[in-house]
Order: sequence, then C-alpha cells, then structure tokens
Amino acid sequence: MKQHRVIVFSTPSCPWCSRVKQYLRSQKVNFKDVDISRGQAAAAEMMRKSGQQGVPQLWIDGKVVVGFDQIKINQYLGI
Repeated sequence: MKQHRVIVFSTPSCPWCSRVKQYLRSQKVNFKDVDISRGQAAAAEMMRKSGQQGVPQLWIDGKVVVGFDQIKINQYLGI
C-alpha cells in the first residue's frame, strides 16, 4: 500500500476531528495531527492553503479536504 503524507488540522473539542482521526487509524493510515488551538501559526497556515477555517481539515498529499468527507478521503488515499 502506498504511503501518503496526511496532515489533520483539528481541535480537542471538535467531535468530527475525533471521528476522522479514528477513521484514519482504523484504515491504518499514518497522519500528523496539528492542534490549531495551540497556536496561531498552524491555524494561519491552514487558512492560507485552504481559504477555510473549519476543522477537521486534512491535507492528503497536498490536496485539501475540509470536514469528514469520507468519499473524498477514500478517493485521495486509494481506499
């Protein structure tokens, strides 16, 4: 299986963030979790790239997915 570069931007209080991370773990997808509540730099980077401030936000091999869009996530990961 191809290794993908996956970054998840999230906050601790976001239930959809928890769900998307749980889903990625269930699919054995390695990802970097970035808690945007811990600093402005990560939030600013996320907004600059996507133009969106909502979480969860995933960057899969440079492609942006806003929210827990399982169809798009699966497509980008080849699941």
